[in-house]
Amino acid sequence: MLSRVDSRSSGFSNVAASAVSFSDGPLFKSGCGPLLSQVSQLVRSSPLRAIFSDIHGNLDALEAVLADIKEQKIDEIYCLGDIVGYGPNPRECIDRVREHCTASLLGNHDQGALFDPEGFNAGAERAIFWTRSVLETGPGSEDRWEFLGDLPRVIKEPDHLFVHGSARNPLNEYVFPEDIYNQRKMERIFSLVEKNCFQGHTHIPGVFTEDMNFLTPEEVDFEYQLVNQKHLVNVGSVGQPRNGVPQSSYVILDGDTVRFRRVDYDVDATANKIYAIPELDNFLGDRLRDGR
Repeated sequence: MLSRVDSRSSGFSNVAASAVSFSDGPLFKSGCGPLLSQVSQLVRSSPLRAIFSDIHGNLDALEAVLADIKEQKIDEIYCLGDIVGYGPNPRECIDRVREHCTASLLGNHDQGALFDPEGFNAGAERAIFWTRSVLETGPGSEDRWEFLGDLPRVIKEPDHLFVHGSARNPLNEYVFPEDIYNQRKMERIFSLVEKNCFQGHTHIPGVFTEDMNFLTPEEVDFEYQLVNQKHLVNVGSVGQPRNGVPQSSYVILDGDTVRFRRVDYDVDATANKIYAIPELDNFLGDRLRDGR
């Protein structure tokens, strides 16, 4: 039922490493949270699933998203990585993910906290070193490091692939909306996807179709049917949106239907926490207000 191969090499980009795959049903990993509603699965052919990514230490945003998820009567919650980095509450965000998420993936900032960051700009590097210093102290620090260190890079299910970056490079590759004009890149990525791939990393929500279109949530009225061709679904970002909208973003997967959710949170509270930490650039707080 379950197969897992783990590789800690920071330069690794093959989807075969650190992958969790299961063909008999969803994985419920000890320590990642309970099933939220077993009864609803009996009347659905597949569980009602919330999928989010890129929390980046933003506890106010994460708690708002979790509250919204609770109202939607969700069965399972998947986190696609980057729990930490940039934001002021890395410990608390890890604890919430451990408590509530059915399954979680490793993001490049999570790996940067574990190992030396690669390809980070100066502000992101300072933030990840501060994050590491915070995670090294306080009660529960060993458990948090163990949790991050055990996160896989890929989750494979029948019809669905879950990554942080892309199917080609699960940890680090960005797939931007303008990549629809890079046919060679997109064809290679789609060739690695059986049906649908859910991803984050760019912080820009939307749907890539195999016929080289990118559809924003607004263009599909926040709901899209994953039928007739392959799709890449970017779920957006909980803690640092970059699509010009300051609200948190996540998706709900209900059979072949994906619904995009926008959630308000106290942006000023998070920004003020960032301003109070000298190691975090003020820009990291400013950008939250603009969703950039």
